[in-house]
Amino acid sequence: MSNLPLITVVIPTYGREEPLKDSIVDVLNQDYPNYEVLVVDQSPTHKPEIQAYLEEVATAGKIKWFRLNWASLPGARNYAIRRSSGEIILFIDDDVKLKPGFLAAHAKNYIQNPEVGAVAGRVFDRMKLGDSGGNLEIEYLPPEAMDPGIAWYHIDLVHTIKPQQVLTARGCNMSFRREIFTKHGLRFDERFGGSAVREESDFCLRFRRTGYKIWYDPEADLIHLGEETGGCHDISTRSLQYQFTFYHNHFLLGLKNLNVSQALRLYARLFDCHVLGRPPCHKSGSPAKILSRAVFYTLGFLKALGTVIQSPWNDGQIYTHLDQESLVKSH
Repeated sequence: MSNLPLITVVIPTYGREEPLKDSIVDVLNQDYPNYEVLVVDQSPTHKPEIQAYLEEVATAGKIKWFRLNWASLPGARNYAIRRSSGEIILFIDDDVKLKPGFLAAHAKNYIQNPEVGAVAGRVFDRMKLGDSGGNLEIEYLPPEAMDPGIAWYHIDLVHTIKPQQVLTARGCNMSFRREIFTKHGLRFDERFGGSAVREESDFCLRFRRTGYKIWYDPEADLIHLGEETGGCHDISTRSLQYQFTFYHNHFLLGLKNLNVSQALRLYARLFDCHVLGRPPCHKSGSPAKILSRAVFYTLGFLKALGTVIQSPWNDGQIYTHLDQESLVKSH
C-alpha cells in the first residue's frame, strides 16, 4: 500500500437519495487499497433510510461526512480540498456507477507519467449515449478540441476511445495532483452558480498555467446517470435564474481566460447554438423563444462583465471565506 498514492474521493451532493447511496457503495467496493471518501452534503434533509445509511458508514469510518447549510458545487469542491489528505484528489458526482478498478485506473496515470497533473476519465453519459445509440466511436479528438475558443463544442469524452492529452475534464470524473491546490494555489471559482456549468472548464484553463498535462484515460470510466434534479442543480434548470446564470458562466469563462479572438469565437458559437438553437443544441426556432434567449444572453454578458470588474475587491469566494473564518474561530 505504501507505494500507492493516497486518493481522496470527493462526492459533492445536493438533494440526492438512492443515487448517492449507490455511488458511495461503488466507491467502497473499489479494489484500490489506499483511499479516503469525503461526502460534502448540502442537502437540507434525507429520506430516513438514506440518512441511516450515511450515519452508519460515517460512524464506521468508511466515509467522512460533512453537512453544510449552503449549496454550491465549486464551493463544495473547495471545502473538500481543505479537508483532504490524498496525494490525488478525485471528484465524482453523486449519481454515478463505478467498476471496481476505477480508482486504480486514475492512479496509474500519475504513477507512470510525472508530466500528468490531471486525469480526465471517460464518461458513459446515459443521455448522450442514448442520443447516438451508443455506436459512435472516436479515436482522436479533432484539433478544434484544443482551441479554447471553440473546444467546448468539439470535446467528446463520451465516445473517445484512445488515451490523449485534452483541454479539460468532465466534472463528474476528474482527478488532480494535490500540489495543483497547494503549490500552485488553484481553487474552483465559486462565482460559477446555478448548475455551475463551465466551472470545471474554467479551472482546467487555469490549470494549464502549471505546466502539467491533462490526460484523458478511457479506462478510467464511469456511467453518469444524469439525474434531472439534485446534484449540482441548486436551482431548477427550468427557472429564469438558471437561464441567467447559464449565460453568465459562459461569458465569465471567456472574460477570465481567453484572448479577444478566442472569446469572440466562443460567444458567437454560444449565440448560434443556444440562442438561435442551431445544431448541436436543436432548440426551438420560434421568434419568441429566440428573443427570450437573446435577452438572457445579453443580461448574462452584462452580469459577467460586472463580475470581472469587481474581481480586484471581490473574488466571489463566499463559501471559502466563510469556511476559513470558521476554521480560524475553531482554533
